[in-house]
Amino acid sequence: MNEYRGFDENLSLNGKVAVVTGGASGIGNAAAKMMKRKGADVVLFDLAESVKEAAQEMGAVAYALDITKPEQVQKAVDQIIEEKGKIDILCNIAGLGSGTPADEISEQEFVSVINVNLCGAFFVSQIVGREMIKAGNGGRIINMASQAGVVALYGHVAYSASKSGLLAVTRDLALEWGKYGITCNAVSPTVVMTPMARDYWVGERGAAHLAQIPAGRFAEMDEIAMAVTYLASDAAAMINGANIVVDGGFTVC
Repeated sequence: MNEYRGFDENLSLNGKVAVVTGGASGIGNAAAKMMKRKGADVVLFDLAESVKEAAQEMGAVAYALDITKPEQVQKAVDQIIEEKGKIDILCNIAGLGSGTPADEISEQEFVSVINVNLCGAFFVSQIVGREMIKAGNGGRIINMASQAGVVALYGHVAYSASKSGLLAVTRDLALEWGKYGITCNAVSPTVVMTPMARDYWVGERGAAHLAQIPAGRFAEMDEIAMAVTYLASDAAAMINGANIVVDGGFTVC
């Protein structure tokens, strides 16, 4: 039986090894920096070669790899275990966007989005989860879902399918691995003000979406990073299989 061990009210992650996918930029980078400030030993996974520079800036370790290639992930995880001895936290934040309507989306785009956002996240979780189970020290898995996985959004059929699927994976992993002290939760943001989002959610498109958010604004990266950090901490030990929706009330309308 898993026992209550208490927690640091400052959400310290001292002594924890955290792997963050999509860590080169955006929400992944913000979450990695937040956890680094809380004391975690951070490892970044990203397809972009710029992940090495991002890791150097925050004093982390980087692996330039494709999360849809399990053999690449396995090789990196084996090396992390060899060098650091464990992985305590996994944040699946790498993702591929899509805004193509259902009648226009190509097979290639649909499959690519599912492959990265759902299949990639699952196989990274499976590989890291096996190591957590073997170590017997519990662990935290946090999946970056979306409000698009909770409600329908026009032009988001592939993205919504991938994020809804990821929420299902989150629940199943929570059920199967809870007995090992491993929790699995999701964070579902509204539009987050990443550099890319600032360019996309402008004009009529941005105004129309913003009008549906009772809080009257989009989310900032640090707000999502803190939600991830909380779920990664010992304070969230009894939160398992949950979806933390950070959308300013969008999904209650």
